Amino acid sequence: MAEGLVTVTGASGYIGSHVVANLLARGRDVRATVRDASDPIRVDHLKELDIAEGGSLEIVEMDLFDTSSVNAAIAGCTDLIHTAAAVRISAKDNQKQIVDPSVTGTRNVVTAIDAAGTVERFVHTSSTAAIRPMKWKDGETLTTETWADDATLEHNPYGLAKVMAERIVREWHSENGGEGKPRMVTIHPSVVFGPPLSKIHLRGSLSFLNALVQRKIPLLIPIQINIVDVRDVAEAHVRALTMGQNTGRYLTVSGDMQLSDISRTLREEYPELKAPRFTVPYLIALLFGPLFDKRITRSWARQHLRRKVYWDATPAEQELGMSWKAARDSVLDSVPGLIEKNR
Repeated sequence: MAEGLVTVTGASGYIGSHVVANLLARGRDVRATVRDASDPIRVDHLKELDIAEGGSLEIVEMDLFDTSSVNAAIAGCTDLIHTAAAVRISAKDNQKQIVDPSVTGTRNVVTAIDAAGTVERFVHTSSTAAIRPMKWKDGETLTTETWADDATLEHNPYGLAKVMAERIVREWHSENGGEGKPRMVTIHPSVVFGPPLSKIHLRGSLSFLNALVQRKIPLLIPIQINIVDVRDVAEAHVRALTMGQNTGRYLTVSGDMQLSDISRTLREEYPELKAPRFTVPYLIALLFGPLFDKRITRSWARQHLRRKVYWDATPAEQELGMSWKAARDSVLDSVPGLIEKNR
């Protein structure tokens, strides 16, 4: 592989920051895109990353809705890792705040790839949310053969955004039988834990673990969490530039833990945090779920509480050569950064 310039969109984000760190540790030249290059919370942690010999870091501003800035960010790069998207499952305006950044942004990105004419490898960050339908069987194992095509703006806007964005990528890539298109892979993480590099990373997937650390959750609900370490997610993105199948979809999931097991782990290793002990019964959780998290609706609770779903990440292990950090270790490795970033 020619070691050309790698553009990483969404570089200030949780996954994007770790992708940048991984690439710099390999001595790659990285162009990192951020919304506001003057905002310390978005760029200071990137500037502090170690850079191996031969590597370099360029931080540029990019607005997913501004085609000129997207074109400029991608111009001249040989590799593109597109992590930029809205990472939230509900909002006041689901269309504008969740769906549009992913869909319009991704459309602008693939258009910029064509305009640049230099991109040879393209990795797109998707999610298990693009795979898991709103209704699934208890104990079911899902694979990348599935799509969350039943996602709706009202009930699953994040899943809808991820499905639509990935469809845009795949339809674009299949134009003219793929002739003239770069190598393309999509990566599908589950709930991402691991060390936060910036205070901005306490949002998104780390938010509820942070709520446990901050003692903002007095009681637990009976729910399973599918986990992957952010460092493994970053590694999978970088490997996918050259490994695995062209047009491949790869799940990145290390395992699962009950919320009660996560809380028990925190009590064992960080007793001073006084993580909650008591899991409320199912019927009470069903009735009062919104008190635990305002995003929990009655229909969501019926589908998720007390029920389990599993993910087949075997293709990533076999074709990308991935191995996974234990879910428990990812939980514990998150805590020091959560404590530090909350000060």
